[in-house]
Amino acid sequence: MQTLSEQFTFRPATLDDVKPVVDLLNACAVAQTGKPQVDVGEIRTDWRQPTFNLETDTLVVFASDGKLVGYAALWDSAPHVRIFVAGDVHPEYKGRGIGTSLCRWAEERGRQAVLESPAGARVVLVQERLSTHEAARSLLCEQGCRPARHSLRMVIEMDGPPLEPIAPDGIIIRPFRRGEEERAVIQAVREAFTDHWGYVERPFEEEYKEWTYFLNNDPNSDPSLWFVAADGDEIAATSLCHPTLVEDPEMGWVFGLSVRRSWRRRGIALALLHHSFGEFYRRGKRKVGLGVDAQSLTGATRLYKKAGMHVERQYVIYEKELRPGRDLSTQSVEN
Repeated sequence: MQTLSEQFTFRPATLDDVKPVVDLLNACAVAQTGKPQVDVGEIRTDWRQPTFNLETDTLVVFASDGKLVGYAALWDSAPHVRIFVAGDVHPEYKGRGIGTSLCRWAEERGRQAVLESPAGARVVLVQERLSTHEAARSLLCEQGCRPARHSLRMVIEMDGPPLEPIAPDGIIIRPFRRGEEERAVIQAVREAFTDHWGYVERPFEEEYKEWTYFLNNDPNSDPSLWFVAADGDEIAATSLCHPTLVEDPEMGWVFGLSVRRSWRRRGIALALLHHSFGEFYRRGKRKVGLGVDAQSLTGATRLYKKAGMHVERQYVIYEKELRPGRDLSTQSVEN
């Protein structure tokens, strides 16, 4: 019997592998949800981001006939305490040990990051999987991962114009000013997400470089769908949106709704949501979605239900502890 290494070829990805990786991920997505999930532009942009290294942060697997049948990628940035992993195995090749090999590669690569993390800090590998993906659950649990949290996809279907936004006195909802407000927006998002479970503060300049890279290079980026709630010269809150999703071209996507602490519980988030829904409606979109922590520390799920959204899908966030220690990520919020 041939060993795994004799049946399959393992190596880091190159930019020539973008299309085969997209085909693989979409075959897996169709098997799980009935719809493709990614496109070539998204993966190519992701692989070229400043903090990503194809040589050290990816692994692809080829069958003897040259077909790409497995893929894993790892995102590791300072302070190197929450290391994110994604990937999959082609549905026709599951059960042959490829997934196990990818998990072991990710753990070995993740342990290199432990050496760069602050002394005494807890370090974990993090993966997010569809809650109905039983094969992934079994594999990850076999590899020592544990369910740590759940996240939700929530959506609204609009059969008519959404409610007009009602902003509090002194708050102006307007488009983001490109070329002037990048740093202020990123700082506002960072401050707001400090109260998001799992948040870890990164060096500002590294994060700024990454944000501006995606703003300028992501084919799905549309800065005209970035909205801020301004209180004078201060950015109190943001609603940062993408015009569509590969999975559902008819759906707009809110990827960054955030309100800074001092401006919470004043109706700003709801006003921003209604403003975003309205802009999508004017552009012909009748469905809008977003992702949220199922046990949101700030009560975001209640807000989204109030706005007319409902849960469409649930994901499980798995963690594997590589080193115990003091947790630098947000686990709770002091009121």
